[in-house]
Amino acid sequence: MDFQSNVFTLNTVNGVKFLTYDKLSQIPFIRHAFSTKIGEGTCTIHPMDMSFDHDDTEAVTENYKLFCKAAGFDYSSLVASSQDHHTFVRVCTSAEKGIGIYRAKDIESVDGLVTIEPGVTLCTYYADCTPLFFVDTVTHAIGLAHGGWRGTVGRIAEKVVRTMEDSYGTDPADLICAIGPNISVCCYEVDQPCADEFYALGLDSDRFVFPKDGGKYMVDMLECNRQILVSCGVKPENIAVSDICTQHHSDLLWSHRATKGDRGTMCAMLRINPATNK
Repeated sequence: MDFQSNVFTLNTVNGVKFLTYDKLSQIPFIRHAFSTKIGEGTCTIHPMDMSFDHDDTEAVTENYKLFCKAAGFDYSSLVASSQDHHTFVRVCTSAEKGIGIYRAKDIESVDGLVTIEPGVTLCTYYADCTPLFFVDTVTHAIGLAHGGWRGTVGRIAEKVVRTMEDSYGTDPADLICAIGPNISVCCYEVDQPCADEFYALGLDSDRFVFPKDGGKYMVDMLECNRQILVSCGVKPENIAVSDICTQHHSDLLWSHRATKGDRGTMCAMLRINPATNK
Protein backbone atom coordinates (compact mmCIF):
# COMPACT_ATOMS: atom_id res chain seq x y z
CA MET A 1 0.00 0.00 0.00
CA ASP A 2 1.59 3.24 -1.19
CA PHE A 3 0.17 5.95 1.09
CA GLN A 4 1.71 9.40 1.23
CA SER A 5 0.10 12.56 2.57
CA ASN A 6 1.11 15.96 3.87
CA VAL A 7 -2.28 16.36 5.55
CA PHE A 8 -3.20 13.04 7.14
CA THR A 9 -1.61 10.47 9.41
CA LEU A 10 -2.47 6.83 8.70
CA ASN A 11 -2.83 5.10 12.06
CA THR A 12 -2.91 1.35 12.78
CA VAL A 13 -4.23 0.08 16.12
CA ASN A 14 -5.09 -3.60 16.69
CA GLY A 15 -5.07 -4.15 12.93
CA VAL A 16 -7.57 -1.33 12.28
CA LYS A 17 -6.32 1.45 10.01
CA PHE A 18 -7.78 4.94 10.24
CA LEU A 19 -6.91 8.46 9.17
CA THR A 20 -6.50 11.55 11.32
CA TYR A 21 -5.99 15.13 10.17
CA ASP A 22 -2.72 16.53 11.47
CA LYS A 23 -4.34 19.96 11.85
CA LEU A 24 -7.24 18.62 13.91
CA SER A 25 -4.93 16.45 16.03
CA GLN A 26 -3.34 19.66 17.34
CA ILE A 27 -6.62 20.65 19.03
CA PRO A 28 -6.46 19.26 22.57
CA PHE A 29 -10.17 19.12 23.46
CA ILE A 30 -11.38 16.91 20.58
CA ARG A 31 -10.87 13.45 19.17
CA HIS A 32 -11.51 12.65 15.52
CA ALA A 33 -10.95 9.83 13.04
CA PHE A 34 -11.89 8.66 9.56
CA SER A 35 -12.25 4.94 8.97
CA THR A 36 -10.79 2.87 6.12
CA LYS A 37 -11.64 -0.53 4.63
CA ILE A 38 -8.80 -2.19 6.58
CA GLY A 39 -9.48 -3.94 9.87
CA GLU A 40 -8.84 -7.37 11.33
CA GLY A 41 -11.49 -9.63 12.77
CA THR A 42 -14.45 -8.34 10.75
CA CYS A 43 -16.87 -10.74 9.10
CA THR A 44 -18.90 -8.53 6.76
CA ILE A 45 -19.34 -8.83 3.00
CA HIS A 46 -17.32 -5.63 2.63
CA PRO A 47 -14.39 -5.29 5.07
CA MET A 48 -14.90 -2.67 7.79
CA ASP A 49 -18.24 -1.65 6.32
CA MET A 50 -19.85 0.94 8.59
CA SER A 51 -23.25 0.94 6.88
CA PHE A 52 -26.16 -1.10 8.21
CA ASP A 53 -27.71 -0.78 4.73
CA HIS A 54 -25.10 -3.01 3.06
CA ASP A 55 -24.18 -5.75 5.50
CA ASP A 56 -25.34 -7.92 8.37
CA THR A 57 -26.35 -5.86 11.41
CA GLU A 58 -24.34 -7.89 13.90
CA ALA A 59 -21.22 -7.76 11.75
CA VAL A 60 -21.48 -4.00 11.22
CA THR A 61 -22.03 -3.52 14.95
CA GLU A 62 -18.84 -5.46 15.57
CA ASN A 63 -17.06 -3.19 13.08
CA TYR A 64 -18.19 -0.16 15.07
CA LYS A 65 -16.93 -1.66 18.30
CA LEU A 66 -13.58 -2.56 16.72
CA PHE A 67 -13.19 0.89 15.23
CA CYS A 68 -14.22 2.71 18.41
CA LYS A 69 -11.74 0.69 20.46
CA ALA A 70 -8.93 1.35 17.98
CA ALA A 71 -9.62 5.06 17.50
CA GLY A 72 -10.50 5.85 21.12
CA PHE A 73 -14.26 6.42 21.06
CA ASP A 74 -17.01 5.15 23.37
CA TYR A 75 -19.38 3.01 21.30
CA SER A 76 -22.30 4.00 23.54
CA SER A 77 -21.72 7.71 22.78
CA LEU A 78 -22.32 7.59 19.01
CA VAL A 79 -24.99 9.65 17.24
CA ALA A 80 -25.33 8.92 13.51
CA SER A 81 -26.62 10.92 10.60
CA SER A 82 -29.41 9.75 8.29
CA GLN A 83 -28.05 10.90 4.96
CA ASP A 84 -30.04 11.54 1.80
CA HIS A 85 -27.89 14.22 0.10
CA HIS A 86 -29.81 17.16 1.54
CA THR A 87 -28.81 19.87 3.98
CA PHE A 88 -30.66 19.39 7.26
CA VAL A 89 -28.37 19.91 10.27
CA ARG A 90 -29.28 18.25 13.57
CA VAL A 91 -28.37 19.76 16.94
CA CYS A 92 -27.32 16.82 19.13
CA THR A 93 -27.23 16.28 22.89
CA SER A 94 -26.63 13.27 25.10
CA ALA A 95 -30.32 12.43 24.64
CA GLU A 96 -29.54 11.42 21.04
CA LYS A 97 -26.78 8.93 21.92
CA GLY A 98 -27.24 5.67 20.04
CA ILE A 99 -29.56 6.97 17.32
CA GLY A 100 -28.70 5.37 13.99
CA ILE A 101 -26.35 2.87 15.66
CA TYR A 102 -28.06 0.84 18.39
CA ARG A 103 -31.25 2.88 18.44
CA ALA A 104 -33.58 3.36 15.49
CA LYS A 105 -33.28 6.46 13.31
CA ASP A 106 -35.93 8.99 14.24
CA ILE A 107 -35.39 11.49 11.40
CA GLU A 108 -35.17 10.48 7.74
CA SER A 109 -32.98 13.33 6.49
CA VAL A 110 -29.89 14.37 8.47
CA ASP A 111 -26.70 15.23 6.57
CA GLY A 112 -25.11 17.42 9.25
CA LEU A 113 -24.62 17.08 13.01
CA VAL A 114 -23.49 19.61 15.63
CA THR A 115 -23.01 19.46 19.40
CA ILE A 116 -21.46 21.31 22.29
CA GLU A 117 -21.77 18.45 24.79
CA PRO A 118 -18.57 16.61 25.76
CA GLY A 119 -18.65 12.87 25.18
CA VAL A 120 -21.24 12.94 22.39
CA THR A 121 -19.61 11.39 19.31
CA LEU A 122 -20.90 12.58 15.94
CA CYS A 123 -20.81 10.03 13.11
CA THR A 124 -21.31 10.54 9.35
CA TYR A 125 -20.74 8.32 6.28
CA TYR A 126 -18.84 8.34 2.97
CA ALA A 127 -17.65 6.43 -0.08
CA ASP A 128 -16.51 9.28 -2.41
CA CYS A 129 -18.60 12.17 -1.00
CA THR A 130 -16.96 14.95 0.98
CA PRO A 131 -16.54 14.86 4.78
CA LEU A 132 -16.63 18.26 6.47
CA PHE A 133 -15.27 18.76 10.01
CA PHE A 134 -15.93 21.90 12.12
CA VAL A 135 -14.31 22.80 15.45
CA ASP A 136 -14.99 26.06 17.30
CA THR A 137 -11.80 26.85 19.21
CA VAL A 138 -13.58 29.33 21.54
CA THR A 139 -16.96 27.80 22.45
CA HIS A 140 -15.67 24.24 21.84
CA ALA A 141 -18.72 23.36 19.73
CA ILE A 142 -18.15 20.86 16.91
CA GLY A 143 -19.84 19.74 13.70
CA LEU A 144 -19.68 17.07 11.02
CA ALA A 145 -21.36 17.06 7.62
CA HIS A 146 -21.74 14.88 4.54
CA GLY A 147 -21.20 16.87 1.35
CA GLY A 148 -22.36 14.97 -1.69
CA TRP A 149 -22.66 17.07 -4.82
CA ARG A 150 -26.27 17.95 -4.00
CA GLY A 151 -25.40 18.87 -0.44
CA THR A 152 -22.43 20.88 -1.62
CA VAL A 153 -24.44 22.96 -4.10
CA GLY A 154 -27.04 23.30 -1.34
CA ARG A 155 -24.27 24.89 0.77
CA ILE A 156 -24.39 22.38 3.60
CA ALA A 157 -21.03 23.72 4.81
CA GLU A 158 -22.58 27.15 5.27
CA LYS A 159 -25.66 25.68 6.93
CA VAL A 160 -23.49 23.95 9.54
CA VAL A 161 -21.67 27.21 10.24
CA ARG A 162 -24.96 29.11 10.58
CA THR A 163 -26.42 26.42 12.85
CA MET A 164 -23.35 26.67 15.08
CA GLU A 165 -23.72 30.46 15.11
CA ASP A 166 -27.40 30.28 16.05
CA SER A 167 -27.08 27.42 18.56
CA TYR A 168 -23.75 28.13 20.25
CA GLY A 169 -22.72 31.67 19.36
CA THR A 170 -19.91 30.49 17.10
CA ASP A 171 -17.86 33.13 15.32
CA PRO A 172 -16.84 31.62 11.93
CA ALA A 173 -13.40 33.22 12.35
CA ASP A 174 -12.82 30.91 15.34
CA LEU A 175 -13.53 27.72 13.36
CA ILE A 176 -10.92 25.16 12.37
CA CYS A 177 -12.30 23.10 9.48
CA ALA A 178 -11.16 20.07 7.51
CA ILE A 179 -12.40 18.84 4.13
CA GLY A 180 -12.14 15.30 2.71
CA PRO A 181 -10.99 12.70 1.89
CA ASN A 182 -13.22 12.33 -1.14
CA ILE A 183 -13.12 11.60 -4.85
CA SER A 184 -10.85 14.32 -6.17
CA VAL A 185 -10.93 16.47 -9.30
CA CYS A 186 -8.71 13.95 -11.09
CA CYS A 187 -11.53 11.39 -11.02
CA TYR A 188 -14.81 13.25 -10.50
CA GLU A 189 -16.47 13.63 -13.90
CA VAL A 190 -20.01 15.03 -14.16
CA ASP A 191 -22.45 15.99 -16.91
CA GLN A 192 -23.74 19.42 -17.93
CA PRO A 193 -26.79 19.62 -15.62
CA CYS A 194 -24.64 18.79 -12.60
CA ALA A 195 -21.94 21.29 -13.65
CA ASP A 196 -24.59 23.99 -14.04
CA GLU A 197 -25.52 23.55 -10.37
CA PHE A 198 -21.92 24.34 -9.39
CA TYR A 199 -21.74 27.33 -11.74
CA ALA A 200 -24.92 28.70 -10.14
CA LEU A 201 -23.22 28.99 -6.73
CA GLY A 202 -21.74 32.35 -7.73
CA LEU A 203 -18.26 31.44 -6.53
CA ASP A 204 -14.95 31.39 -8.40
CA SER A 205 -16.06 28.36 -10.41
CA ASP A 206 -13.06 28.51 -12.76
CA ARG A 207 -11.13 27.02 -9.86
CA PHE A 208 -13.42 24.01 -9.34
CA VAL A 209 -15.35 23.34 -12.60
CA PHE A 210 -13.24 22.29 -15.60
CA PRO A 211 -14.91 21.66 -19.00
CA LYS A 212 -13.74 18.76 -21.15
CA ASP A 213 -14.87 17.21 -24.41
CA GLY A 214 -18.25 15.56 -24.94
CA GLY A 215 -20.26 17.79 -22.62
CA LYS A 216 -18.47 16.51 -19.54
CA TYR A 217 -16.80 18.39 -16.70
CA MET A 218 -14.34 17.65 -13.92
CA VAL A 219 -15.36 19.08 -10.55
CA ASP A 220 -13.16 19.79 -7.53
CA MET A 221 -15.43 19.28 -4.53
CA LEU A 222 -12.63 20.13 -2.14
CA GLU A 223 -12.08 23.59 -3.60
CA CYS A 224 -15.80 24.26 -3.92
CA ASN A 225 -16.42 23.48 -0.24
CA ARG A 226 -13.33 25.47 0.73
CA GLN A 227 -14.70 28.53 -1.07
CA ILE A 228 -18.10 28.11 0.59
CA LEU A 229 -16.44 28.04 4.02
CA VAL A 230 -14.38 31.15 3.24
CA SER A 231 -17.48 32.94 1.93
CA CYS A 232 -19.22 32.52 5.28
CA GLY A 233 -16.31 33.81 7.35
CA VAL A 234 -13.93 30.91 7.98
CA LYS A 235 -10.30 32.01 7.68
CA PRO A 236 -8.49 30.34 4.75
CA GLU A 237 -5.54 29.45 6.97
CA ASN A 238 -7.93 27.60 9.30
CA ILE A 239 -9.04 25.12 6.62
CA ALA A 240 -7.21 21.83 6.06
CA VAL A 241 -7.88 20.25 2.66
CA SER A 242 -7.38 16.58 1.79
CA ASP A 243 -4.54 15.60 -0.53
CA ILE A 244 -5.73 12.03 -1.21
CA CYS A 245 -8.39 10.70 -3.58
CA THR A 246 -10.72 7.88 -2.57
CA GLN A 247 -10.71 6.39 -6.06
CA HIS A 248 -6.92 6.51 -6.39
CA HIS A 249 -6.58 4.97 -2.92
CA SER A 250 -9.33 2.37 -3.30
CA ASP A 251 -7.00 -0.22 -1.78
CA LEU A 252 -7.38 1.69 1.49
CA LEU A 253 -10.64 3.62 1.14
CA TRP A 254 -14.07 2.69 -0.14
CA SER A 255 -14.92 4.37 -3.45
CA HIS A 256 -18.35 4.08 -5.05
CA ARG A 257 -16.96 4.83 -8.50
CA ALA A 258 -13.94 2.54 -8.21
CA THR A 259 -16.13 -0.42 -7.24
CA LYS A 260 -19.07 0.51 -9.51
CA GLY A 261 -21.28 0.53 -6.43
CA ASP A 262 -20.21 -2.82 -4.94
CA ARG A 263 -18.76 -1.31 -1.83
CA GLY A 264 -18.73 -0.73 1.88
CA THR A 265 -18.97 2.63 3.60
CA MET A 266 -16.53 4.61 5.74
CA CYS A 267 -17.38 6.83 8.67
CA ALA A 268 -16.06 10.05 10.19
CA MET A 269 -16.22 10.50 13.95
CA LEU A 270 -15.75 13.65 16.01
CA ARG A 271 -16.29 14.36 19.70
CA ILE A 272 -15.49 16.86 22.42
CA ASN A 273 -13.44 14.99 24.99
CA PRO A 274 -15.34 14.15 28.20
CA ALA A 275 -14.89 16.55 31.10
CA THR A 276 -13.61 19.25 28.72
CA ASN A 277 -15.84 22.07 27.56
CA LYS A 278 -14.12 25.37 28.21
